Amino acid sequence: MDTIIEFKNVCKEYRSGEHVLKAMNDVSFTIGEGEFVVILGPSGAGKSTLLNLLGGLDTVTSGQIIVDGNHVESFDDNQLTEYRAKNVGFIFQFYNLIPNLTALENVELMSDIVDVHVNGLDVLDSVGLKKNANQFPAQLSGGEQQRVSIARAIAKQPTMLLCDEPTGALDSNTGVLILNLLQNMSNDKNTTVVIVTHNAILADSADKVIRIKNGQIESIVINENPEKISDLEW
Repeated sequence: MDTIIEFKNVCKEYRSGEHVLKAMNDVSFTIGEGEFVVILGPSGAGKSTLLNLLGGLDTVTSGQIIVDGNHVESFDDNQLTEYRAKNVGFIFQFYNLIPNLTALENVELMSDIVDVHVNGLDVLDSVGLKKNANQFPAQLSGGEQQRVSIARAIAKQPTMLLCDEPTGALDSNTGVLILNLLQNMSNDKNTTVVIVTHNAILADSADKVIRIKNGQIESIVINENPEKISDLEW
């Protein structure tokens, strides 16, 4: 498996007067192309900071972030914008849907951002929302809005899917459906999936589990035989 992501001695500091918070403290790891990776850790451990750095939403204080041979930490604003548009699909806890567009229009908006054909109905169908295609976000439940945001992220066929608690607003059955979809994208389409979560149950399904504590890597475990999401006990 070829390495697609590499963190080399990454540090991220936030300063407030004389106080320095080290959100990332000399973090190094690699992720292979098509891997299904789960990042675990308590609140404040640095999980979301890691995801934001990898996604080009934040910049390092020091160290290197290399994605598909490119040094993301050296990108200027225009390069970061292109990187986020073409390479990264974001799935956040907050849905960030455009309120005056329907679910279908929110998904098909991706075709204006990247040069791919987006069949919005097929993508919505994959998350169980084809029947809601013409509804606006305000007409959808929180879980349905989350599924639209997931559909939008996968519609542009990114090389990486970065997921911050992707099932936080979903009931258990729908959560399993979504996680199964993400695992299938890793297995069948060679999409690299990185999930930040508090849910330790997911560890058994991951190709790689990275545990973070106090901004540092606590452990990295590789599963030789990861379980299917549908086989986990929820």
